[in-house]
Amino acid sequence: MSATSTKNDELFIVDRLKELIKYKGFQVAPAELEAILVAHPNIHDAAVVATRSLGEIPVAFVVRSNDSQISEDEIKQYISKQVVFYKRIGKVLFTDSIPKAPSGKILRKELRLRLAA
Repeated sequence: MSATSTKNDELFIVDRLKELIKYKGFQVAPAELEAILVAHPNIHDAAVVATRSLGEIPVAFVVRSNDSQISEDEIKQYISKQVVFYKRIGKVLFTDSIPKAPSGKILRKELRLRLAA
């Protein structure tokens, strides 16, 4: 992340957009939900982004573990037992892989494009 300052002592952040999801005034950190998801034995990898159709609702992209048949409902129940109501996953989409940069950072922009399509 980078920042610039002006001669008026104003500071502007000019690099990353916030990754926080804002749901009905509450803040939801995608990394928190991702950590819970990947701790499940039937989930190999996961990423969480927001859908903006009806406010910002967390959407999980999930890569199942080998031979796993875990369902969307099972994942939603697993999450809802561990978090407060506003951190619950609204939708689960299954995918073969999570797009990542060479550094390992999740490419959330690509996932948002998938949601829009």
